[in-house]
Amino acid sequence: MIAVEFILSGMLAAATPFLLAALGELVGERAGVLNLGVEGLMALGAAIAFIIVYHGGGHVLAFAGAGLAGALLALLFAFAALGLQANQVAAGLAIGILGQGLSALFGKTYESLTVKGLPKLSVPGLSDLPVVGGLFVQDPVVWLSLAATLAIWATFAFTKTGLLLRAVGENPKAAHSIGYPVIAIRVAAVAFGGLMAGFAGAYAATVYTPLWADGMIAGRGWIALALVVFGTWLTARIFWGACLFGAVSLAGLAAQAGGVELPSQLLASMPYLVTIVVLGIISSNRRLLKLNGVASLGEPFKP
Repeated sequence: MIAVEFILSGMLAAATPFLLAALGELVGERAGVLNLGVEGLMALGAAIAFIIVYHGGGHVLAFAGAGLAGALLALLFAFAALGLQANQVAAGLAIGILGQGLSALFGKTYESLTVKGLPKLSVPGLSDLPVVGGLFVQDPVVWLSLAATLAIWATFAFTKTGLLLRAVGENPKAAHSIGYPVIAIRVAAVAFGGLMAGFAGAYAATVYTPLWADGMIAGRGWIALALVVFGTWLTARIFWGACLFGAVSLAGLAAQAGGVELPSQLLASMPYLVTIVVLGIISSNRRLLKLNGVASLGEPFKP
């Protein structure tokens, strides 16, 4: 029971970096752009945010700086992939490597330093419930990420903006023929994805684990990319997928605390093993992928 309480209380916080980055990538992919540089965008955002907080700038400024850095790097990807019509896979990988390199460069002098995290906010009454009460005691960024999930879901479900994003992802030629600026919409979607990835990195470095270590993103960007496929490009499924990966990442710690005699490396690799298994299961269901997939994902478009 103690292990269950531990996992439930920390699940949302552990899921937040995955969720923020995956939501940003979802918007970009819904617009037809595949950006494989999420890991690098998160790493750069993490470094910028940590440096700002360490020098007394505060978390709000840190998240703003990280989001801006992520958006600017994403715009560089957009220039290559959408402006110059470069291959999106190659451009995304290059941007990811660049982001990780810049992160290592900026963070070199801050190795192993720590900063102060954020206080937690509880929901009166619900936080006192047995077993599940910890779910309702979270830091402000977790609550904001839940609000962002609802906002993105509502945007796709009920607004013209969501309809336009889906249109340029499904059939950009048709959207262009009726007067919509496909490239501009895709650039905006990519910038939003970079903004969210920057936020995800900032959360990982200044709130969830408020210390700096080179490589601290540790594959979270790749899991966020996998989450979009895992959720079959649907916001609600991506949210539950992020919660699953958050719970799995904590399950290893709970197992170690419970005396399970397994190598720590194996327990640490559990989220990645689950990613492989889940993607294998999802990929075998071609009907599901075809039903919810984005028809023009990764395909270049020239007006």
